Amino acid sequence: MPTLASATVGARLWLLVEYPGPWPSHLESFDLPEDVAALVRRALDRGVRPQLIRRPGRRARPRQQGMRVLVAYGEGPEPWLASGFVAGPDDLDLDALVAGVVPESCILEDEPVFLVCTHAKRNACCARIGLPLARTLAENLPGRVWETSHVGGDRYAANLVCLPHGIFYGSMSQAAAIAAANAYRLGEVILDRFRGRAGIPEPLQAVEHFARAHTGECSVGAVAVESSRSDGDVTEAIVRVGDTRLQVVVEPSAFRAPCGTACAETITTYRLVSLDRLAPVRYATPALT
Repeated sequence: MPTLASATVGARLWLLVEYPGPWPSHLESFDLPEDVAALVRRALDRGVRPQLIRRPGRRARPRQQGMRVLVAYGEGPEPWLASGFVAGPDDLDLDALVAGVVPESCILEDEPVFLVCTHAKRNACCARIGLPLARTLAENLPGRVWETSHVGGDRYAANLVCLPHGIFYGSMSQAAAIAAANAYRLGEVILDRFRGRAGIPEPLQAVEHFARAHTGECSVGAVAVESSRSDGDVTEAIVRVGDTRLQVVVEPSAFRAPCGTACAETITTYRLVSLDRLAPVRYATPALT
């Protein structure tokens, strides 16, 4: 099953709340302790993506006073991640996060974190495949791995999210997850099972994928869409890859899951229509006076 261009579009700002108790099938139901529910509600009201997290292998235990939180700002070329411990839901300045500023109650992290979806109440496959993957990944990267609630794209279980950039991978084996996490720690992505970067429209995720595949560029920050336009279903974009500029055209393509209607309907992915390298600009036109 193709995984490209399937990262969650509406997620550039993240709030992770440690909660080892039972997770509801949908966070929007707010079927949670009052303080956690209030923090989730505040995040949703501000366009911040909330996630419940817990350490791999840990389940419900007596809760301490307050909440451990992590926030990630995935906008722009220099995303950041910060963590803190707050006494209550009003003690975390989410407006600062929206503005791209580290909340006063948090401090910057110098290592990424990795989320593995294990949300059984949302999809049994996420727990069946995600739980052992999260445990194995945590053994390789102690303290940097969390089980998490639904991240989107259950059909791609097991799902891995790398923060703060919001890099999504799907259909992960344990070996593939270790390789992807180690690559991300070096500032790189691996195209195998790469779903895309969260917060970017799906056609532009596809554009980035094909630009990387064509050039072999793996640096996280080396690919950027400079401009794009759509004509019906066709999307044309100008992409910068290092010092090279490409014109990439993509369009939707239907894919029928091999398990048929019992599991997943027809899936929309993207196909490459054309890719052309643009000639570099060798001079600038003098300004008219």
